[in-house]
Amino acid sequence: MIGVIANAISVIIGATVGLLAKKAIPESWNTIIMKGMGLISLYIGIRGIFDGENTLVMIFSMVVGAIIGESADIDGRFNSLADRIEKKLDSRGNGESNFAQGLVTSSLLFCVGAMTVVGSLNAGLKGDLTLLLTKTIMDGVSAVMFAASMGIGVLFAAVPVIVIEGGIVLLAGLVEPFLQTAVVNEMTCVGSILIMSIGFNLALNSKLKVLNYMPALFLPIVFCPLYDFVAGLIG
Repeated sequence: MIGVIANAISVIIGATVGLLAKKAIPESWNTIIMKGMGLISLYIGIRGIFDGENTLVMIFSMVVGAIIGESADIDGRFNSLADRIEKKLDSRGNGESNFAQGLVTSSLLFCVGAMTVVGSLNAGLKGDLTLLLTKTIMDGVSAVMFAASMGIGVLFAAVPVIVIEGGIVLLAGLVEPFLQTAVVNEMTCVGSILIMSIGFNLALNSKLKVLNYMPALFLPIVFCPLYDFVAGLIG
């Protein structure tokens, strides 16, 4: 768990530095910085979608995931909770902390991708911290930039980092059979689409309900082996 704890601490330190830097940034810069973060999210998302190898798995994951997320109203429930937390954090009561946006954006960036899954598996199965420690440095630097533009919500992204990475490390022996290379690649592809949707929200002020697509991130675990099974029957 050393690598997981180090990763979470790097997010906390980076976000704290970013929050302190935010106070020195003129208010007039906020919009352009936010849009810049949106463009960065688009770049990260576009780069990640090419990890996908099976378009059908990606399509079914997105469609079924969206149906599940919309039915459960994940986005609405989360934002309602985030609004209550934001009001407590924002002593001025002006709603400028962007808590939900900062938390969702940074959590996806820190927790989605092959480095998270493979790095956590390596740590749990082999005691190899190389990938997680590399990711720790990258996330710390990213946390500075995102906290400076989106506020304190980025600081709380340390929680999903601990939960997701820690869960994989502790359950590595159990989850490894379900996280083969093809599955991880499709999860990265779907996750990158979600990151792109955040980029559209930030850069283009679109209103995509990103969290309602979150179930899609885990569906390749089911659809990849199902696709192989059906393909084997047909072939």
